[in-house]
This record gives sequence, structure tokens and C-alpha cells, in this order.
Amino acid sequence: MKTIVLGGGCFWCLEAVFQRVRGVSKVISGYSGGHQENPDYKSVCREETSHAEVVLIEFDESVISVESLLEIFFTIHDPTTLNRQGNDIGTQYRSAIYFSDSEYQNVIESFIREKSDDFESPIVTEVKPLDKFWPAESYHMDYYNNNVNQPYCQIVVGSKVAKLKQYFEDRLKES
Repeated sequence: MKTIVLGGGCFWCLEAVFQRVRGVSKVISGYSGGHQENPDYKSVCREETSHAEVVLIEFDESVISVESLLEIFFTIHDPTTLNRQGNDIGTQYRSAIYFSDSEYQNVIESFIREKSDDFESPIVTEVKPLDKFWPAESYHMDYYNNNVNQPYCQIVVGSKVAKLKQYFEDRLKES
């Protein structure tokens, strides 16, 4: 199994999307890219830690490539807005890719160069080696699946899951 850590707004959205992708075995919501040890949700939201809300994705490269994961990632979030996704505003909502496998750096940078023409504004996605991943608090795990009737889940998270189904039906896990 390989891993990659992605940040693109609220981690509930990314978790819900990537849980449904064939070849992904595990998705864990958490924090990366900051300076504080053992960050918690409140300190991350107060922008005291420099961490982004992220998901750690464990995947089988024989089933899904990192390029396919990036294609999904760049479709379901806006990589051109700095520290923001829709109404979620703050440094913790930045677009970010943290890689643990050094071979992915060139793949990621090449992918972003190729995708840059698809957007009207420049891509501002932060790309860095993964320093540390901190799992989020347990109540954030599997959030969408456990709270589908909550308004944020219906409107925001649900729209990203719908976009996944619309554009990537061939990459969905069997129901």
C-alpha cells in the first residue's frame, strides 16, 4: 500500500469522497503542514498551529494510480483559492499535497503543470514532503457517513460526493 496526504478544504469532504474510490483502503482525517505537536481541532481552527485539515489516503497502486487520485482531488476542490474552499476560510483549508514517497514529487509537480491550463487562475496548491500526520479527534472520523442528515453534510460534503459520482463513476467502489 502507498500513502498520500491531501488537503482541500474541510477534511470531512475529502474523507467522504476518497472512501468511495476503488483502490483506496483507508482514509483518515487529520492535520499536517504545521509546527505544533499533537494539534487539536480548536487550535487548528484558531490558526494557532499552521496545520491544514487533511486526509491520509492509503491506496493500492495496482488498482488506482496517484495520478488518478490527483485527478479526483483537482476536480472536487478549487486549487486556485488561497486558504479557502467556498465558505470555509482560513489557512487550515488550504489546498495541499504532502507526499511520503519521494518518487511522487515529480509526478505531482508535472500533474499540476499540465492541469494549470484547465483553470482561469493560478494553482496555489502547496506541495511538500510529508513531515508528520496527526489523526484528528475520533468524532471527525467517518463524519459524513455518520451525519448525512446534518445540513453541512447535505449541502457541502454531499455536493462533492455527487461530483465524484458524476465524473468518476468508473472509479467507484462496488456498493
